Amino acid sequence: MASRALSSFIGGVPGLGAQPELPAMLPGQRQAAQRLARQRLVIVMVMFLAVPLVFAGRLFDLGVLEAQPVSRSGIASSAPPRGDIVDRNGLELARTFEAYAISVEPQKLASDPRRLARDPASILTGSDEAQLYDERTHKGRFRYLARRVLPSEAQAINDLGEPAIYLRREAERLYPNFSLAAHVIGYPDDEGRGKVGLELAFDEQLSAPATRGQPLQLALDLRVQQALEHELGTLYRDQKAQGAVGIVMDVDSGEVVAMTSLPDFNPNAPGLATDDGRYNKASFATYELGSTFKALTIASGLDAGTISTLQKRYDATRPIQMGRFRIRDDHAKNRWLTVPEIFIHSSNIGTARIAVEAGRDVQYAMLEKLGFFKPIEIELPERARPQFPSLERWGELSTMTIAYGHGISVPPMHLASAYATLVNGGIYRAPTLLTRDVPGPGIRVFKAETSETMRKLLRLTVTKGTGRRANAPGYRVGGKTGTAEKIASGRYVRGANVSTFAAAFPMDAPRYVVIAMVDDPRGSKESAGFRTAGMVVAPAISRLVSRIGPMLGVQPDSTREIDMAGLLPEPPGANPAAVVE
Repeated sequence: MASRALSSFIGGVPGLGAQPELPAMLPGQRQAAQRLARQRLVIVMVMFLAVPLVFAGRLFDLGVLEAQPVSRSGIASSAPPRGDIVDRNGLELARTFEAYAISVEPQKLASDPRRLARDPASILTGSDEAQLYDERTHKGRFRYLARRVLPSEAQAINDLGEPAIYLRREAERLYPNFSLAAHVIGYPDDEGRGKVGLELAFDEQLSAPATRGQPLQLALDLRVQQALEHELGTLYRDQKAQGAVGIVMDVDSGEVVAMTSLPDFNPNAPGLATDDGRYNKASFATYELGSTFKALTIASGLDAGTISTLQKRYDATRPIQMGRFRIRDDHAKNRWLTVPEIFIHSSNIGTARIAVEAGRDVQYAMLEKLGFFKPIEIELPERARPQFPSLERWGELSTMTIAYGHGISVPPMHLASAYATLVNGGIYRAPTLLTRDVPGPGIRVFKAETSETMRKLLRLTVTKGTGRRANAPGYRVGGKTGTAEKIASGRYVRGANVSTFAAAFPMDAPRYVVIAMVDDPRGSKESAGFRTAGMVVAPAISRLVSRIGPMLGVQPDSTREIDMAGLLPEPPGANPAAVVE
């Protein structure tokens, strides 16, 4: 009864009247439809279950795995990874790390630029509020606010919520020792390409995917480098000098274990360096290095046979007059001098006569073998060509002046390699900033006997001559002073010197050469007001050798000494050295 009434009611509703009956389904069709419905239901249920899992996974990734600020733009460029650079002991000199770049699009700022300068300035280490304000109000479309930002600082910047500020992770080059060995290592540009130093010289090796996983190992010893920079930096500041150079080199392998040029710079922020600070004076600047050349002149005379005996005497009774030029001695003895006396008293007159006696061709051939007519053979791209007279103009006067280090200008690195040749038995090997397992054969420049004699004369100069202040007890230092007038715009500058000391130790079995040069020292209380190499540079050599000797495996021994008997007449009552090696 009720069903009939309901059917009657439905039939009376418009649109819900009598409905056409569905066709009856066969038993097989009914089962297929049920299976399809079940499949669709399972798919829908799986989808509903998967969505929460996807969201949970993404939240875990963002919150736990990354946990870093999210980049809001791809505007900031990202430098490619580069291989590490390490010293000879594996200590890091340069490495790549992940940092953040922060940039701004000034035209899209939504907040007050002054607040957006003040807040980041309080977050970013070393930032300047005024500079940040200038960047935010710049008329350009894109400006960098900071590079090499730490993740914690980037997160704080991100939390400011300014849509015009963008963050991006990028590979950054870090120099953990700041300015230490900066001129050697160099730095890349903003795109990650090597710009100067070894970063440029080995750019392909450091950046190529196939090779950047292997660190570039240098011959530098970080401990020796730090000691060199400390001693030379102290001297540079004390003398209020325009510049300074220091080099420590293995005399047998040619490996440069330390090298510095002052003023220096921080490769982490190369844009802040002065033009002079970027300039590598060790290999890319040329100087007249004065009387340090006298050792080379005497060696060439010994090799040529014109110095038949060290007791041969040369006339130093009066200056040599050559036309309008006069060659004189700063501390004239006004008498005939033996070869050792010429050397320890640094006689220009005696050295000039030795050079003329040997002849121009002997002098030229020696300097050519030492590489003094071309840029130094070393891995640095910054290498200067020495300055010297043409062969046509290389007459007797040039032969004389070059003999004592005037009339020819070379980078200090040339002098270091020449002194290594002078004391290692006479073999020239090009210097290198990379480690050498086995030294190459080299080129013979001096006879072995000549090298042995020069070791004695160099030691004599430190014990009896102008280099006394370079003596380091137990290390048997030998060396030569050199003080030359500085050249500017092709003219000598009166009152401005280049003071150099070239040393080696220990002289009974030389291991290392040490070169220190100061550009225009002003004199100080420490040097008693003097600006000469013997007063300014020699004491720094003594301190440096005492510091680095043990680092380099050279232990002091006060019982040993090189045999210098017979070089100079002994004063009455003098005692010979306790032990002669």
